Amino acid sequence: MFFLWYLLIGLVAGWLANLIVKGQGSGLFINLIVGIVGGILGGWIFSLFGWFAVGTVGSLITSVVGAVLLLWIVSLVRRDKKTKRIE
Repeated sequence: MFFLWYLLIGLVAGWLANLIVKGQGSGLFINLIVGIVGGILGGWIFSLFGWFAVGTVGSLITSVVGAVLLLWIVSLVRRDKKTKRIE
C-alpha cells in the first residue's frame, strides 16, 4: 500500500514541478518519472543539509524541490545541445 502512496506523491510532485518550471504538465507517465526521480534527488540534497522529510507534506515538498531541480538541470543540458546545433 505504501508503494501506491509513493507513486501518488511522485505523480503530484512531478505535475507541480512541471507547472512551476514549464507552466504546463507533461503527461501522466513523464510527471510520474519526474516526481519519483525528483523525490530521490530532493531527499539526497536535503540530507546533505541534515534535513529530513516528515509526513506526507514533507515528502511532497522534498519531491517537488527535487523535481524542480531535475527539470532545471535537464533544461540546461537541452539548451546546450540546441546552441551547439545552431553554431
